[in-house]
Amino acid sequence: MATRVREKAKARHENADKRPRAVARFIRISSRKVKIVIDLIRGKSVDEAQAILMYTPKSAAPVVLKLLNSAIANAENNLGMAREDLYVAEVYANQGPTLKRYWPRSHGRADQILKRTSNITIVLDEKK
Repeated sequence: MATRVREKAKARHENADKRPRAVARFIRISSRKVKIVIDLIRGKSVDEAQAILMYTPKSAAPVVLKLLNSAIANAENNLGMAREDLYVAEVYANQGPTLKRYWPRSHGRADQILKRTSNITIVLDEKK
């Protein structure tokens, strides 16, 4: 039986990361392709990161830009942070669930097609 449930929940809540974040899950782009784009903006200020993403000709760039805008809105509206002080502290793309599809081949065989997805997370922070 669980003991001190309320105390443990309160301690977890106090130790939780207070930085603004945004998460996009089950995005239908491979995480390998997303990592190329997110490496460009890691550690940059949010305005510079937005400018980079607007002119990056990769399929993941619009998705990451939309997620960055969501993280900025979370910082401004929920936590009252100033946009000028924000920078991209962490950004990572993990592999999501893979959709498995089949492609018919000759002689009654089938090849498997793996349609990969990714979960993208952006964490912002204030410059000290």
